[in-house]
Amino acid sequence: MDIPVYLFTGFLEGGKTTFINGILRDGFALRDRTLLLCCEQGEEEYDAKVLKNVTVVNVEEETSLNPAFLKQLEKKHRPKQILIEFNGMWSLARLYQEALPANWVLYQIMTMVESATFDTYAKNLGQMMMEKLTNADLIVFNRCTEALRDSLRQRNLKMVNRRASIYLEYSDGTSEDYADDSVCPFDLDQDIIDIPDDDFGIWYVDVMEHPERYEGKAIRARTVVCHLPQYPGNVILGRFAMTCCENDITFLGLVAVGDGFDAFENRSWADVSGVVHIAPHKAYEGEDGPMLHVAAVSSAEKPKQEVLTF
Repeated sequence: MDIPVYLFTGFLEGGKTTFINGILRDGFALRDRTLLLCCEQGEEEYDAKVLKNVTVVNVEEETSLNPAFLKQLEKKHRPKQILIEFNGMWSLARLYQEALPANWVLYQIMTMVESATFDTYAKNLGQMMMEKLTNADLIVFNRCTEALRDSLRQRNLKMVNRRASIYLEYSDGTSEDYADDSVCPFDLDQDIIDIPDDDFGIWYVDVMEHPERYEGKAIRARTVVCHLPQYPGNVILGRFAMTCCENDITFLGLVAVGDGFDAFENRSWADVSGVVHIAPHKAYEGEDGPMLHVAAVSSAEKPKQEVLTF
């Protein structure tokens, strides 16, 4: 039976234990037996009041994290879910490739960062820091200030990890989304902005919400070609996406103009490149929207993941 694993990573004093205490107080382990592996001892301790359904096991050596040891823990404690407070100096790659048993499935990776020490760690332990950021599903910068917020946004960390949700936590308990109008998930200074297959949905949302960013920008992407009779002279290029469940699949498309699409059947795959220009179109209910002026188009293989997920 597969067991979901929730991994909390980051460097010492980044706020991992505080975050874990918070979700446990909110009832995360109220019903299901939970195994909590603590791989790092900081100043903060687990709240004993919320550990009634949680078994805590301390892991002091990185080599102790191996399939044999972890399967012993599984057999002994029979957890329904597993939390790992990971040591920031240990390798995530080793954990993925060597340590976790096959039925221990990583459901979510959360990276906690002390805002004030981020620059120091990034400078001195850059590769380790990048590993924590690029693999995360959620990134929280703790103990933030307005000055640190502005500094972090200037770095544009969304280009490091486009899929992660990033939040800034302030010392008074309030928080805000890292992504605002000043943060773009793509490098707009490139001669051609390559849109990776897995990131098309992120790019689609950004170009629809902030089309002015992409005015006059050249892009390259793999898309599905759709011929719609209500838009003669145009094609719609995009991807199918599952926004909630398998019964909730929608097409994310933008209007394109250019030659060569007559050779493509409806719903065929194509590699396209062109320049984005903003113009009104009835596909956008007569309002201004992004239109791709295609310069080159060629047949393409289906990507490994045909339907996008968010």
